[in-house]
Amino acid sequence: MKNGDLITYTKTDDIFTDAKLIVTIARKRAYKAADTSLIMQNWLLGKRLAEEVLEGEDRAKYGAGVIKNLSKQLTQEFGKGFTPNNLYYCKQFYEIFPEIFHTVCGKSMIERLSWSHFRVLLQVSDSVARNWYMNECANESWAVKTLQRNVSTQYYYRLLASDNKSIVKNEMQEKTATFQNDTLEFIKNPMIAEFLGLTPNSDFSETELESAIITNLQKFLMELGKGYAFVARQQHIHTEKKDYYIDLVFYNYILKCFVLIDLKIGTVTHQDVGQMDMYVRMYDELKKSSDDNPTIGIILCSDTDEDIARFSMLKGNEQLFTTKYKTYLPSEEELCAEIKKQKELFYLQHSSLNESEEM
Repeated sequence: MKNGDLITYTKTDDIFTDAKLIVTIARKRAYKAADTSLIMQNWLLGKRLAEEVLEGEDRAKYGAGVIKNLSKQLTQEFGKGFTPNNLYYCKQFYEIFPEIFHTVCGKSMIERLSWSHFRVLLQVSDSVARNWYMNECANESWAVKTLQRNVSTQYYYRLLASDNKSIVKNEMQEKTATFQNDTLEFIKNPMIAEFLGLTPNSDFSETELESAIITNLQKFLMELGKGYAFVARQQHIHTEKKDYYIDLVFYNYILKCFVLIDLKIGTVTHQDVGQMDMYVRMYDELKKSSDDNPTIGIILCSDTDEDIARFSMLKGNEQLFTTKYKTYLPSEEELCAEIKKQKELFYLQHSSLNESEEM
């Protein structure tokens, strides 16, 4: 190993501080190496797809077919990470950055930006704005969430049109401060986990209480004996701008529909309802077969003073829900009682643990 490859740090009087710095730097290096390989993989996949599509007479239709078939083959061979959308982004990445591996500037960007950064940049159709975002992101070390926020809020154009640019810039820095202080962002990337053939770590988005409730809700619903088959826990859903995780997914073979469950620690908001409606729409579009009934979503709230359950379906299916689904779904009262029970057990167990540790 060359000396330049060694991790360097300034020794302090606190061994834990030094050890934490060593581990953090080592992990960043490992994830950056994986991410660089991911960028190269996706650029080459995009290049190969672009070459293949050129051979078709009706390029749009032919390209869609190629991507769909390749998605199935790669998923069967390697697992997650090769959805038609992801392969389309690979092709788009190559077409927008055809020389990124062949120029000094391009190689510099690869060293400083992640694949997640490039995914956000692909949303910007204006090449001048895109290059500005890319340079600012690299020079200012923007987190992915910072870049996404700035693209979504038209930061470049607002800055360009402003007579007092410092006000716009200060506001941006204030709004993104929490994103920039997230030192563990680099290991939360589900794309890296999928690239390495690993299961994405969802511990960052769950409290111990949340995990305990969800674990027991899974058993609870299976024990109801009303046709539930377990599908997935913490199922990763990726949209163009964000990653989501659905706490529990079941399929009810009596109702012939998917049942999605999401738990919120705190009060249910309009945003939570909108998010569940998005999950339901995505499942109806991507997972539901022609003879399946509409997907149903259940939002559970475990607030300090109140436990509630809300059911979510696409508009137009309310009557179906009233007449048929409620026969086989747990009632709001049943769900609330189970949440309350699991909370009490959780607090009782942790109270006992704390008492034993103090003895």
